[in-house]
Amino acid sequence: MKKTKLALCALAAVLLVACSGGGLKKTRSGLLYKIVSDGKGQKVKRGDILKIHAVQKVRDSVLNSSFDKVPFFVKVDSVGPVYDPGEIFTLLRKGDSAVVVMLGDSLFKKQGGLPPFIKRKDKITLSFRVVDVFTSDSLAQANQMAEMNKYQEKQAKESESLKGPKVKEIEDYLAKNKITAQKAPLGTYVEIKDPGTGPQADSGKIVSVRYTGKLFPSGKEFESNMNKEPFQVTLGQHQVIAGWDEGLKYFKKGGKGTLYIPFFLAYDKQNGPGGTPYESLIFDVVIEDVKDAPAPAAPPVQAPMPAPAEKPAKPGNKK
Repeated sequence: MKKTKLALCALAAVLLVACSGGGLKKTRSGLLYKIVSDGKGQKVKRGDILKIHAVQKVRDSVLNSSFDKVPFFVKVDSVGPVYDPGEIFTLLRKGDSAVVVMLGDSLFKKQGGLPPFIKRKDKITLSFRVVDVFTSDSLAQANQMAEMNKYQEKQAKESESLKGPKVKEIEDYLAKNKITAQKAPLGTYVEIKDPGTGPQADSGKIVSVRYTGKLFPSGKEFESNMNKEPFQVTLGQHQVIAGWDEGLKYFKKGGKGTLYIPFFLAYDKQNGPGGTPYESLIFDVVIEDVKDAPAPAAPPVQAPMPAPAEKPAKPGNKK
């Protein structure tokens, strides 16, 4: 954690210089950059693989960041004046911090267009630190795999530590708002307003659902198809989040209710509809239809292979 804080402080200092416009150099293509180095680390050469932590920003909004995640691994190739951060890679050493500033207008002229979230007047800043330098692909790949495993272990521990508090948050919400809900075995809370009278939704059934999705606990709506065609899903096939697979089984055709889904049965550590990880969600649901899935198609019948033709007898020979 201390190393991460020190690296972030170093990048912040470089970024401050870049934003103030002081001390920036320019590549042949016009790319603005600044490198902070003590000159002691291993010098980067073509063919090396850089292990870097980076933050990319536009208009003070972070587009991407690897800090507290898996670092980026980038191969150093021969790059000409192409208005790309790779232009400065061979100027770096292990342990260096750097910032690259790309102008939206210059990107537009060189690429013939821009992504919708970048304007021609924008400045895109990439601040990064060279954590390590590898001289072979095999060493870089082994290190990358180790970083990915470490990050997955960290996420699993974080997810597990949040389960108790997040479940209690839902239970407190239900109690405060006097909502009667059943807790399903995996942890989905199901408020049944009308159980329905038609066929039961169950694994293998095709269920047509109208729904309104909301963020928990704010109740802010993020998606709805109430005035559109119902959404069809075959339950138990992992076609939807686990909270849906579990909660919809409490209804029959014509049923109505609300699912309160803890984060680990929604999108877990991935960013949810609200743009952040570990989001619990609310879904108002109406079961429009429940029907059997079509029987699997029978395998096509293959015609028997023709028997090999007999060789014609030679004249004068007996068959």
